[in-house]
Amino acid sequence: MNNKSELGLLHIYTGDGKGKTTAAIGLALRAAARGFRICIIQFMKARGEESGEITAIKRFENVSASRYGGNLLEKDHDPVDVIRSDISKGLGEAIRVVESRDCDLLILDEINIAVSMNLADKKEVLKIVGLCKGSIELIMTGRGADREFIDIADYVTEFRMVKHPFGAGMAARRGIEY
Repeated sequence: MNNKSELGLLHIYTGDGKGKTTAAIGLALRAAARGFRICIIQFMKARGEESGEITAIKRFENVSASRYGGNLLEKDHDPVDVIRSDISKGLGEAIRVVESRDCDLLILDEINIAVSMNLADKKEVLKIVGLCKGSIELIMTGRGADREFIDIADYVTEFRMVKHPFGAGMAARRGIEY
């Protein structure tokens, strides 16, 4: 059995390549199968169909997942102030979960892009990082990770796109991209 007292490191999954969320969910799947309590908070994915990996991992009773804030890349996205407010609610949920010690592994999916687009408060994210340090494993995903996040992280993985069919005009495919 893993020693949960060894938890509390920060993972950053960033870059322009495909697979950041999927890698985070893969680690969460491993931890969930070992009895860890997992909390996944997704940002900028609040509209549209839930991804297949989220649907699958939520089948574990020790996993929770929620989504906050719409995607600005959608044609009919919510107003920016509405998205920013919803993301703030998601950060509030993260703080509540961490302060109550309701999870062993927390994923803040797409938080890096939300911070880089000034939709999420960097200070709030740093507060969450500080609260997790030494007790809750934290994974932060998304393009454009802030330099300060990279500097304080224990793990940093950069996903690089070499080739992707999006460049040829192919749309995201159910079961492959989401």
